[in-house]
Amino acid sequence: MRAIKAILVKNLTNFTRDKPKVFATIFMSVIYLFIFSFVVKSTATGLEQPMNYLISGIIIMTVFQSALNNSMNILEDISSGFMKEILVSPIPRWQISIGQILSSSVVALLQGLIIIIIMGLFMGLNTDLFHFIEMLGVMILVGITFSSVGLYLATLTKSSTTFQLMISIVVMPLTFLSGAFIPTTVMPGFLLPIVYINPLTYTTSIFRYITLKMEGLSSAELVKAGVAFDIHGFIITPYIGLLIILTICVIFFILCVSQFNNADFSGVKTYKRPNSYR
Repeated sequence: MRAIKAILVKNLTNFTRDKPKVFATIFMSVIYLFIFSFVVKSTATGLEQPMNYLISGIIIMTVFQSALNNSMNILEDISSGFMKEILVSPIPRWQISIGQILSSSVVALLQGLIIIIIMGLFMGLNTDLFHFIEMLGVMILVGITFSSVGLYLATLTKSSTTFQLMISIVVMPLTFLSGAFIPTTVMPGFLLPIVYINPLTYTTSIFRYITLKMEGLSSAELVKAGVAFDIHGFIITPYIGLLIILTICVIFFILCVSQFNNADFSGVKTYKRPNSYR
């Protein structure tokens, strides 16, 4: 378990020291809030809290994107030589992969909490202890799920450039088709099949359902708010969406650990950092 602890401590230390990255996360969240607030106010008719509707989407997308991007750290650690000795040591590889997943999840959770605090202080996002604990639970699940997905993709590509390209081509469009920034209720009909098979749609719906305290709404009202989805008469409620995310989490966690155990990283080019950065 020392490998898990070492990777967790290292990535947490890097996170606390990398203040520009933390600032960039906050800055981008504010930019998203500013840009898409005009869209939500003009399209999300009938919503009592249009800004909180958008804020909840921004928070969970911050967790998702952070978890996915932080998974790429394993490639940087290998190319920099940090991971070389760990990979050739007797330490089981499953500990390394789990350590990376947990550290990416914790960092993603911390970034999400930062956004929650800022939005709560300055944008009026209010919650109680019970809903806050539920929000944390969903954020942890999303962090583990997409850290596993990210590490699985990173292990397959073995290249940070290819990994980033894959995110740009595939993941970014799915982000905007999740309902996090633009309500799914105003999207064109031809995009809805993509919305329904997009796992980010269900991460957004369950988190928004909890954050906005929508427990008292009927299925029809949830569908109208874009938090539940009516597919030919079958209603996908937020909790069914949660089960979908949990299933994806289990599948990719197993795939990720298995793929990492069998991966050959000998082809990853290594480089030595300058002395000033040691």
